[in-house]
Amino acid sequence: MTFEDLDLDPKILSAITEQHFNKPTPIQAEVIPWMLMKRDVLAGAATGTGKTAAFVLPALQFLLDEPKHSSTPRVLILAPTRELAFQTHKVAKQLANYCQCKIQIITGGFASDKQLEKLQTPIDILVATPGRLLNLMGKEFIDLSNIEMLIIDEADRMLDMGQGPDVNALLKAIPNDFQASCFSATLAGSGVEKFATEILEDPAIVQIDAPNKQSVQVQQQIYFADNKQHKQQLLKTLINDQSCQSAIVFCNKKERTIELDAWLQEQKISSTALHGDMIQAKRMERTKKFTSGKVKTLVATDVASRGLDMLKITHVINFDMPHRGDTYIHRIGRTGRGQQVGIAYSLIEAHDIEHLHRIEYHLQNKLPVAKILGLEAKSKITKVNKQKKKPHKKKLANKAKKKVI
Repeated sequence: MTFEDLDLDPKILSAITEQHFNKPTPIQAEVIPWMLMKRDVLAGAATGTGKTAAFVLPALQFLLDEPKHSSTPRVLILAPTRELAFQTHKVAKQLANYCQCKIQIITGGFASDKQLEKLQTPIDILVATPGRLLNLMGKEFIDLSNIEMLIIDEADRMLDMGQGPDVNALLKAIPNDFQASCFSATLAGSGVEKFATEILEDPAIVQIDAPNKQSVQVQQQIYFADNKQHKQQLLKTLINDQSCQSAIVFCNKKERTIELDAWLQEQKISSTALHGDMIQAKRMERTKKFTSGKVKTLVATDVASRGLDMLKITHVINFDMPHRGDTYIHRIGRTGRGQQVGIAYSLIEAHDIEHLHRIEYHLQNKLPVAKILGLEAKSKITKVNKQKKKPHKKKLANKAKKKVI
């Protein structure tokens, strides 16, 4: 299948060619025809599969097919995080290059008055995070009465972040019928299906990959470490390897991110840190440094595991193992995007073993173990320490009797 087979407008096809999209990805090939037929869609696809274009392209086609003079948005795209919203906004602007569609973005992290200026101009597509949009709507600064198409991206993440009530409140502000699509990394668990039934009407259901599907383009390995200092030496060696051109190093906590970033800089490795407590301007500044290649390494919490989309990230390294399998998949999905091949390493101390086993259970697969000559782990950490068995009730009773005597 080609993009021409999807009956997209020549203006859209020109932008697609400009972005060097060769042919539709599986999620695009499945979703776009349903959306063009004005069918509600519930779609599950892993990160890095091209799902942003899967909903942006039919949204643009809708606006070209049914032009209307409206100063308020007709298409609303909701994203759970600022980073993902900015990435979606970027893709939408690129694909709308020849369509003359007006696209704006509203997120938290910026002064409200600056964002209000954007809302004073005509808008065709509005990309927003639910919390900030609800806040502006409550102050009557935004009118959603002309929304004809609603797209919810990363629905599982929204529910994890407790944004479901905000989304429902926004939906109540749309008085007319609208076409809706809901995208999620997984359709199982997290209440995604229940959430979708409240929004979608008789949706076409598309599941491209199982939620535990690993990208065949990402080589995955684990390295055992005796302690934090051992982990640091492994990390330094992996980053300094000739194959590593650009790496995201994931930590579970802000404090660890800051500490590790400082340590890498002491080791003369160009690095910057990214975590959720930074103001948006600083987050954008540091992300730009990384994506432009000014720094080689981005040390980040999971704030960067979604919405950071660049093809040249060669390595993802889990300095801390995530606690959940779906988080692991999202992290390693930052590499191996498009037609590129990526590498994902995980550094495992004794306290990471339980998380490793949980992730391997989620993947239904064991992750291969690798070693670096001279940096092999000396301690036995390949098994979870067994908990001591609880004493039998009879033994407890005997102890109690002895105490009484």
